[in-house]
Amino acid sequence: MFDLSAIGIGYGSLLMLVMMIALLLTGMQLAFVTGFVALFFTIGWFGIDALPLVTSRLYSFVDSYIFLAVPMFVLMAALLDRSGIAHDLFEAMKLFGKRLRGGVAVQTLLVAVILASMSGVIGGETVLLGILALPQMLRLGYDRKLAIGVTCAGGALGTMLPPSIVLIIYGLTASVSIGDLFKASFLPALILAVFYILYVLIRCKINPSLAPIPSAEELAKDAETQPNFFKALLFPLLSVLVVLGSIYTGVASVTEASALGVVGIIISTWIRKELCFAMLKDAAIATMKTCGMIIWIGIGATALVGVYNLMGGIDFVEVTILSLSGGNATATLLIMMGILLVLGMFLDWVGVALLTMPIFVPIIVGLGMDPVWFGVVFCLNMQVSFLSPPFGPAAFYLKSVAPKDISLGEIFSALVPFICLQIVTLSLVIIFPVLALWWR
Repeated sequence: MFDLSAIGIGYGSLLMLVMMIALLLTGMQLAFVTGFVALFFTIGWFGIDALPLVTSRLYSFVDSYIFLAVPMFVLMAALLDRSGIAHDLFEAMKLFGKRLRGGVAVQTLLVAVILASMSGVIGGETVLLGILALPQMLRLGYDRKLAIGVTCAGGALGTMLPPSIVLIIYGLTASVSIGDLFKASFLPALILAVFYILYVLIRCKINPSLAPIPSAEELAKDAETQPNFFKALLFPLLSVLVVLGSIYTGVASVTEASALGVVGIIISTWIRKELCFAMLKDAAIATMKTCGMIIWIGIGATALVGVYNLMGGIDFVEVTILSLSGGNATATLLIMMGILLVLGMFLDWVGVALLTMPIFVPIIVGLGMDPVWFGVVFCLNMQVSFLSPPFGPAAFYLKSVAPKDISLGEIFSALVPFICLQIVTLSLVIIFPVLALWWR
């Protein structure tokens, strides 16, 4: 059998990259691409006797106790998606959008913050806002690009706001406290949301035609269908308070808080008389599909990184990046940001995290930078990738529920100002790490 180790780690790394790109271009799923490449290099570089080393890494990945939080938060999002909680919340928040120019867009962003703090999953939130908010803004005569951008960018806030699944996966791969990550990401996430709101208000002030104020007829109609504010606001705010409050105060771990959140949502739907077997079944199936995808990508990526580490690849990447940056910490960080932005345009965020963080985090720590702060930087980077062409997932989620005359090209062009605001927030957190580490 051909001994791959004879080609050296440099050409081996190049061959691994070329194989992955070629297999991804065939349409093969990332989980199977990474798994196949890991198997190929394990046998070709070390021989078949090395396979048990790979399987031991897989077990350590799926055996982590904190990983139980992922299906719990995904289940929360699935239940939220199938209940009327989000709809009632949006109707109740009309209080902010009645007479303010751009108010419905601001209302959408405020609802997005609350929904993100309840689930931490961007797909369901983007779809919900696409169903609830986008048609209303278009009906009121809002500028199409402003309405599309607000809906899509607001829906992606779940990446940053605790209990973000992205933060949980980062914490697992970087061996960092997820509770610390939740504390660190809270302020940057709010800054980003405030930037979105200010952008909407300033643009609407400069150009009032972008967001007409609702007519007297519309206001009268809203007054007739006044929602039950207690019912609409109590359950979402209580859910956020229970989950995040128990984590921040140390009353419960992240895993325990996720279970409390699921119980809270189930009780809420029961009180609202929405709980039924069909709803639980649909939510469970959706959760299994999402978590199955995460686990399979995790297994393949963990195997690949494990093999690459045994090959000496992590040391090779570290030496390469440090030589390119001249050992300068800022230059090294910028190179990493560039790599993450490019990968984020083509790969799922789970794959990006699991493939790069085992390599990048030791370099960051070695340069004296904080891995918790770097986790926030990573999440902000993923925020950009969620909206960026050609494969920004948030745009595709919105496209699935948007009116047929809205094209993907229009969605991506509408997102450009919001991507710029994300980059500004990312730059601020890099320049001022205290924005993420204020709580220490």
